[in-house]
Amino acid sequence: MRRWLLVSTLVLASVGAGAQTRNQASNAGAAGVTSRLQSQGYKEIRNLRPGPDGKWVGQATRNGVPVTVTSDRAGTTIAR
Repeated sequence: MRRWLLVSTLVLASVGAGAQTRNQASNAGAAGVTSRLQSQGYKEIRNLRPGPDGKWVGQATRNGVPVTVTSDRAGTTIAR
């Protein structure tokens, strides 16, 4: 019984740690994408979210014009 309890505790702890790591990576990713977009001349960057394909999508302005931006891992940004 004690062994089962120990194994269960370890499994639950590792699952929680994995979720926290993914959240931290997601936040670090958003900060990195924001920084990259700012260096490309975008301002007022908001609502950045990762898509299932690994691309980040959000809203920003460039030259005073509001756009929807998509940025991939390679740093390619598309504004629509």
